[in-house]
Amino acid sequence: MVRINCVNSDTIIAMKEYDLLVIGGGSGGVRAARLAATMGKKVLLAEKAALGGTCVNVGCVPKKLFVFASSYPEEVESAAAYGWTNASIGELDWNTLRENKNREITRLNNAYSDLLSKSGAEVIQGEARLTGEQTATIQTADGAIEVHADKILLASGAAPTRPNLSGAELGVLSDDMFFLPALPKRAAVIGGGYIALEFAGILSGLGVETTICYRADLPLRGFDDDLRAHLANEIAKRGVAIHAGVAPTGLRQNDDELLVDFAEGEPLAADLVLLATGRTPQTATLGLENTKAVADKRGFLMVDENYCVANCQHLYAIGDIIETLALTPVATAEAGVFVSRIYGGEAKTIDYTHIPTAVFSRPPLATAGMSEAAATKQGFRTKIYKSEFRAMRRGFAGKDWQMLMKLVVDEASGRVLGAHLVGDDAGEIIQGIAIAVRMGATKADFDSTIGVHPTSAEEFVTMRDSN
Repeated sequence: MVRINCVNSDTIIAMKEYDLLVIGGGSGGVRAARLAATMGKKVLLAEKAALGGTCVNVGCVPKKLFVFASSYPEEVESAAAYGWTNASIGELDWNTLRENKNREITRLNNAYSDLLSKSGAEVIQGEARLTGEQTATIQTADGAIEVHADKILLASGAAPTRPNLSGAELGVLSDDMFFLPALPKRAAVIGGGYIALEFAGILSGLGVETTICYRADLPLRGFDDDLRAHLANEIAKRGVAIHAGVAPTGLRQNDDELLVDFAEGEPLAADLVLLATGRTPQTATLGLENTKAVADKRGFLMVDENYCVANCQHLYAIGDIIETLALTPVATAEAGVFVSRIYGGEAKTIDYTHIPTAVFSRPPLATAGMSEAAATKQGFRTKIYKSEFRAMRRGFAGKDWQMLMKLVVDEASGRVLGAHLVGDDAGEIIQGIAIAVRMGATKADFDSTIGVHPTSAEEFVTMRDSN
């Protein structure tokens, strides 16, 4: 049984019964609420901001739109080789790009709202805080609503972290990048992860003098080392200055510019500094102290195969607040498994070992399965197949831009353990390859597949020489 009482408000909300309260209206939360509602469950979803979460509002969708925008100058630059005379990119109208992006996001917000409405799930805009394992208070514009539910699903996501640097308040976070009043002339990007690389490529492509700074020798820790080195080299070819192996110590204002100080060497001057040094699970304000749930020092919650939070019987969690891959498709898949297991009686699971992913840098990088280092660590004796080449499209235009494709193969069984690439359309190519890797395809299966010619992707089925 569920009851709702409205306090501190003149508006009285009738007594209702809910089977599920979902806290967080991102991709995972929306899908869980919608699926549970279509199964006849009474569902309430609480979201403090716009529906769609990080991905729709300040993540995947607007970022990809900006990536598209940043690619046009290089396409126009190559047009002359293809016979297009007097081709010119003109000037970027940042306000037009930003406002058109806003309209698209609003359209998606409304689409999410429609999906929830049609499913029968109810939505309240407000910040939810647990008062118990089955109770929560939702603070709305009209007052606080007290909710009691049979089950509560936490899907509150993550947010960018402001690093502990002197003057860090002078920098912007990734969320801010989608609403800049104007583009800077010079930008410094601090961080070597996928968000830093993607925004460095976007800024550079939009005509901003861009420098990326990271502590390690190579960017993208955790990805295959050959791809990391190749990507760093290709990013530099496209105009991004790289400061590797440096440790930023602080930011400071110097007249009308910002200075980034380092442990060693000269400061870096910029008009805008993007701090892209990580994201933090949004669990600190959920009221976990009113339950038996305990987040680890990084903010993650431990869950079982049903996504039930450790030490709790009625509290569940999915998405970026549990320690799985922080990807939108992963969160939506977890939502589906949660609803299937809890309400559908199906013991569905997710294979987290073969999840494909892409970094929409310039050029993009994509991967499915294990890196060479990960395969070796797991005890596999591997054979490595690599191909580095200039794609026809780029070579014809006189660009010395190299693609890299790599297969990690188990020597004993011939099974392809991982597929990796850097180059145009990497994300589009890897989606199909990921199916083969997930199904356990062997190198012989790849070799016996006829390639589509002429394409870059055919390299995956024509590589014959191993290390």
